[in-house]
Amino acid sequence: MRNDGSRGRRRRSCSRSEEGDAPKLIRRPLATVPQPTAQRTLSNARAPLANHKKPAVVAADKCVKAVPQAAARSRRVLIDVSNLINGRPSLANRKKAVPVAADRGGKAVKPKESNKPKPEVIVISSNSEKEKRASGGQRASRRAPIQTLTSILTKCSRASDGVISSPNKMRSYDIDAPDALNELAVVEYVDDIYSFYKSTESTCLPVSSYMSIQTEITERMRAILIDWIIEVQHKLTLMPESLYLTVYIIDQYLSSENVPKRELQLVGISAMLIATKYEEIWAPLVKDLLCISDNAFSREQVLRTEKAILNQLQWNLTVPTMYMFIARYLKAAMGNKELENMAFFYAELALVQYSMLVYPPSLTAAAAVYAARCTLDIRPLWSDILKYHTGLAESELQ
Repeated sequence: MRNDGSRGRRRRSCSRSEEGDAPKLIRRPLATVPQPTAQRTLSNARAPLANHKKPAVVAADKCVKAVPQAAARSRRVLIDVSNLINGRPSLANRKKAVPVAADRGGKAVKPKESNKPKPEVIVISSNSEKEKRASGGQRASRRAPIQTLTSILTKCSRASDGVISSPNKMRSYDIDAPDALNELAVVEYVDDIYSFYKSTESTCLPVSSYMSIQTEITERMRAILIDWIIEVQHKLTLMPESLYLTVYIIDQYLSSENVPKRELQLVGISAMLIATKYEEIWAPLVKDLLCISDNAFSREQVLRTEKAILNQLQWNLTVPTMYMFIARYLKAAMGNKELENMAFFYAELALVQYSMLVYPPSLTAAAAVYAARCTLDIRPLWSDILKYHTGLAESELQ
């Protein structure tokens, strides 16, 4: 009983103390009361949009103390001031912000330095500097004109011939002046090219007495074959280079091989096929040549003979023919179309004649031009310009 009474007294004292403390809790301001329940709800789930509060606007006078600290952080180093462009640092001096990582304890960790090579700085000169350099180069070129190696070699080669002794006399022999702007005419190298042709034509000549080794072929048979090839060249409208190269291939092959009489035309067709493949843009087909020859041979025979000729000539087809020289000499003659047609007529007659194999192509071409001028009675019959470019006097052609 005593214990129950003491317990009741304690409960009454606790209730009175709680009732006495309650007014003190109510009088406290709401801002200082901790709200543990609100923190739990925010940590477990997001608050609804209605509970979000707008950021409070703080007066400027209350933030004056924090402004100098922000300005001190964004303040540039004095070294960067000299590299400013329109108030902004140059691209070369800008540095990317390095992200700072934090460990589990919250301490900042310095990132590792990469071993990548630094980009090279390319200095670009202004337009004014380029103009100064260009103007300086022009002034230097005006003071000391530079001569090319080709012009020096051309002057030396022409002076060493002994025909031209002065610059004024050299101008009168310059037949390539109209083609100075034509890149395909190769005016700077044309004299050297023809000098090389003349020096090598003697090594490419066929044997002038090869008929002695032929048992079934005669000079008349050769003349008939060459005359037929000239007609085929006109009928197929082939280039004249193809005609002269065809005759050269035939003579070279007959100089080393004994050809039967029945295969002479086959050699001519195969030689024309080789020459047109070398000279023409659109070479005739094998069936076209077989049709012209009245299908006297098969396709396999033509291809087999073509291979035999190329092996015998060792695939050497770049040779100076009569056409190369006669085209140059006609340019030096400065004649009309009639003179050109007459000169080519005499050149084709020389192709037919077996006895003309004794002479080099340059001499035969000069004789064809001289014979054409004599036929048309062009005075003088042999000018100084022709004498210079051919290297032959009129007495050597008569």
